[in-house]
Amino acid sequence: MPLHNREFMSGTRGTMAVDWEQRIDVKRMREERKERALERMRDAGLGSMLLINDPNIRYVTGLAMTGGSGADHYSLLMEDGNVVHWDTADHASNQRYNCPWLNDIRYACPGLGNVPRASGRDSARSFLLDKMAGTVVDALEEYGLTSEPMGIDTGHDGLLDAFESQGVDVRPGECVSVMEDARKNKTEDEIECLRQVAAICEAGFQAIAENAKPGARESEVWGDAVREIWRHGAMAQGGYITSGPNTWPKHQANTTDRMIRPGDLVYADFYNIGYLGYRSCYYRTFSMGEPTREQKDAYETARDNLYDVLEAIEPGKTTDEIAMAFPDMEGEHADWYGADEHWQMTTNHWAHGLGLQLYEVPLIWRGLSPDHPIEIEEGMTMAVETQEPAGRQGVRVEEMVVVRDDGVEVLSQWPVEEITTIDY
Repeated sequence: MPLHNREFMSGTRGTMAVDWEQRIDVKRMREERKERALERMRDAGLGSMLLINDPNIRYVTGLAMTGGSGADHYSLLMEDGNVVHWDTADHASNQRYNCPWLNDIRYACPGLGNVPRASGRDSARSFLLDKMAGTVVDALEEYGLTSEPMGIDTGHDGLLDAFESQGVDVRPGECVSVMEDARKNKTEDEIECLRQVAAICEAGFQAIAENAKPGARESEVWGDAVREIWRHGAMAQGGYITSGPNTWPKHQANTTDRMIRPGDLVYADFYNIGYLGYRSCYYRTFSMGEPTREQKDAYETARDNLYDVLEAIEPGKTTDEIAMAFPDMEGEHADWYGADEHWQMTTNHWAHGLGLQLYEVPLIWRGLSPDHPIEIEEGMTMAVETQEPAGRQGVRVEEMVVVRDDGVEVLSQWPVEEITTIDY
């Protein structure tokens, strides 16, 4: 299927708030996300859902959770749309002032994560779990939901036991399915967030093109790129560049202090760059000076493999069908790795969902999809990535896309036809 061409003037706008142009409508995005979760929660027969997973909390509340020390923040979504949110003392105090769309913010008890782990006592851990569960039970009683099933997005045995001992009917499986289903198809505001983060990654690619040169360290060039990313209002919570022999196979330490040399291939992976929480995964390859014929041929193979997959993606198709567009075991260079099956080639050739997490539904991969297919739906967003060796170096290329009714729209725009040459 041909690639989707977006409408005239549809694309990345500025990152600042203005009154003269419609940009990302964050209020609408919060409300639409919450409504999706509510609809699916009600359909699943749940009276409430306790969300502990950071992306799930953000999806429903709009709060920019940063991981922290574990379950020192959690949110309860109820069937009438009310939300109770618990957080650390400082965070909760700030949220009461800065987040007027939430009107019931309380202090959390950290029943999971670093605090109980650091306590050194089983009795302390039991106290924290019971107290955390108790804060939620109190809210359920206040809102009249103690007799209704409560979904929970973690299967932690101790926490489940703490709720069950207080008479709560907890449903972890249903909650995980509800949130997965709510989040897999993106709204137009979510898609624009991903388009925006792709544009910010491209600013990072430009910083690499301007600063990579013989004698510069990988870490220095990556630092220049990260500075540019932060300058545009994104968070750099992942990513790296590698060069020369570090490009094949992928270096275990990612960015190192290796000096870039003439004739090197350099590739940058902007993964987990977040704009309003929405995560990128976006590869491009650079050449220090004119690439060799071998390097050009490798790049052409990787690019063609990627676009073969993009042309196979459309609503209604299943992931087992699409996965066949990825390279077979010979194309995966399985002999080089000493691998016998596709599942051993994790991360080399696949497509994975993008959203408030780096890996969301769907996953398209020869190592899994043939025996466990799912259907592709309009509004799914994903990153599609391929790679290819070039002598003792390698190339990688990746696009960020959204599934439209007539194919995929490519959100990433850094030139892809050939390796970006850096004339130093």
